[in-house]
Amino acid sequence: MMVSVPMIVPSPASAPPATAGDGDLVRRCRAGDREAADALARRHRRGAYLLALQLLGDPDDALDAAQDSLLRLFQTLDRYDDSQPLRPWLFSIVRNRCRDLLRRRNVRRSEPLDGDEQHWRPELVDPAADPHRDVERRQVRRHLWRALADLPAEHREILVLREYQDLSYEEIAAVLRIPKGTVMSRLHRARKQLALRVRDLLGPTASAGEEP
Repeated sequence: MMVSVPMIVPSPASAPPATAGDGDLVRRCRAGDREAADALARRHRRGAYLLALQLLGDPDDALDAAQDSLLRLFQTLDRYDDSQPLRPWLFSIVRNRCRDLLRRRNVRRSEPLDGDEQHWRPELVDPAADPHRDVERRQVRRHLWRALADLPAEHREILVLREYQDLSYEEIAAVLRIPKGTVMSRLHRARKQLALRVRDLLGPTASAGEEP
């Protein structure tokens, strides 16, 4: 059920200066500043939605997960250390929410990525791509998403956080609540598994250097 709160459907006219840091906005939120809450939600709602979309594959489910995660974020601000980056804290909430949805609905890992990649990740399409290679590149992308979907959940999410959300090792460690060394070793294994699965899907003639 959608919950109508100002931080999820904010008013652009009420935003504080864009230069305000997350920590400052969080402190203002705790003091009851609705404009700060609106600005904080606007700043992070797209990232929350894209992460949920990458993990769930379905836009409607991703929107629900992002909405719930933003609401949960504001409910737990009293536990957040405002000297630390906010994004790992939010992404940890999004990840847990997505896992809950997948468990409850018994969604298979392969379902989200079997269809058209534009269903869930349209911004990965390069508008400047050579039209003569468009079909080939689209096929490679489709194989990539299918291979990514076949990975174990822990490998899939760490690839999403690093390669598509561009989190640092330290931030990923905070999201997944594992040591930095574990992040590095798990990411290495995940990349190797993904490369093997993509190679299997593309066949022996695939170019090892092809960029999806």
